[in-house]
Amino acid sequence: MLVKTFGSAVFGVNALTITIEVSIGGGNRYHIVGLPDNAIKESLRRVESAIQSAGLKMPRQKIVINLAPADIRKEGSAYDLPIAIAILAASGQIESREIDQFFIMGELSLDGGLQPIKGALPISIQARSAGFKGFILPKDNSREAAIVSELQVFGMSNLSEVISFFNGSQEFDPVKVNTRDEFFSNVNSYAHDFSDVKGQENIKRALEIAAAGGHNLILIGPPGAGKTMLAKRLPTILPPLNLQEALETTKIHSVAGKLSASDALMTERPYRSPHHTISDMALVGGGANPQPGEISLAHNGVLFLDELPEFKRSVLEVMRQPLEDREVTISRSRLSVIYPASFMLIASMNPCPCGFYNHPDKECTCGPGVVQKYLSKISGPLLDRIDLHVEVTPVNFNELTSSVESEKSEKIRSRVIKAREIQDIRFSGHPDLHYNAQMSPNMVRNICIISDAGQVLIKRAMEKLGLSARAYDRILKVSRTIADLEGSSEISLEHLAEAIHYRSLDRNSWAG
Repeated sequence: MLVKTFGSAVFGVNALTITIEVSIGGGNRYHIVGLPDNAIKESLRRVESAIQSAGLKMPRQKIVINLAPADIRKEGSAYDLPIAIAILAASGQIESREIDQFFIMGELSLDGGLQPIKGALPISIQARSAGFKGFILPKDNSREAAIVSELQVFGMSNLSEVISFFNGSQEFDPVKVNTRDEFFSNVNSYAHDFSDVKGQENIKRALEIAAAGGHNLILIGPPGAGKTMLAKRLPTILPPLNLQEALETTKIHSVAGKLSASDALMTERPYRSPHHTISDMALVGGGANPQPGEISLAHNGVLFLDELPEFKRSVLEVMRQPLEDREVTISRSRLSVIYPASFMLIASMNPCPCGFYNHPDKECTCGPGVVQKYLSKISGPLLDRIDLHVEVTPVNFNELTSSVESEKSEKIRSRVIKAREIQDIRFSGHPDLHYNAQMSPNMVRNICIISDAGQVLIKRAMEKLGLSARAYDRILKVSRTIADLEGSSEISLEHLAEAIHYRSLDRNSWAG
């Protein structure tokens, strides 16, 4: 007897329908075809043990399992459950009338328990778009899958429950998640706040500009100056995720298997802070079975690279293209996948190996040329792609012990949101543009118009600092953001001067 069940394979952040065909006939061998990987080839041992644990029998006949389309490689253990259900239906041990109306995915334990899978959300979206009635999957993944409307999602704990569902011997209620309630109930919940930071008003101003325009930023300062503390609070002043951004972000984390059983929809902007020993592949994504990297996990959020010069140069250089294109393409001989990577890069670094170059109180012990050598670990092309270079100085004792309450993140965020609203109107005719940092060079020329006096100012700055054409564009974008924060339709000399001030590492004299 031939029975078909349906599952899915995830490529990038999208899913494809996979048909699991099982035929039982004369003979006594098991065969799995259709480009399965080793995890799928081993599945029959898990399936046999799980079926026996459920009180049923594994057929002692020839079983042929085909995963179609046969020219696409299938990976992972999530096909255990659809294979088991198809074998039981083909051997007449369970009812098979409604099996073809459901997507079925899940990894089986030897005792029949269901283990969580990766990519439940994109698979759920594919099930709905393909016209299936429902989706049966492990209970730990049910909440993330249930945010897809117009699809019945059933979270199961073990194989016995799935068998009871299809036999009709037990009633199960579909998992319900109110997407909008889930989204709006947690959209403003953050553990950190800018009011925790004493002093550093100039740094807070730079972070506000970066948040308002989506600009990349680097903080340069001695140890203990508060660089990491400030960076951790940046997501609290970014505009809240909208529903579309939340779905995009949740899909990526679902594919990477980063969502817990209690998560349904990501409502906070992601903040990723990988260690400087990270590899190229772990940062941008890839592997034999391509997975999203840290830059994609930071999509719609913040990627914080602490101690930037300590990262391998090759790791930093692979970020250059994603910083421009806001996506990364992973190409292999058999497939090519695209992961979104629209993130804000926030980096921090010491000014020199000892950490005290330009320190107001402590003396730098680095020898001649050491500071410049340390800074040269970061390439010029990468620095060009960072809009704001900000020097962080230590907080003095009076500021640290002051009883004056610092400005809360909520107040700063309100100004950032107003500036973003201006940009939404500006880019209303460009669906892929949302903030100033995304402007193309041609748009910069048309939108960031400056006066003759402004042209003279920026010309002198470029000649004195030796700025590149890309840095020129960055200055104009940042000045446009500063004007937006003030609600000004024109870029004034003050806006330009402040934007030029945020190019510390471009100064020829900075490192002596």
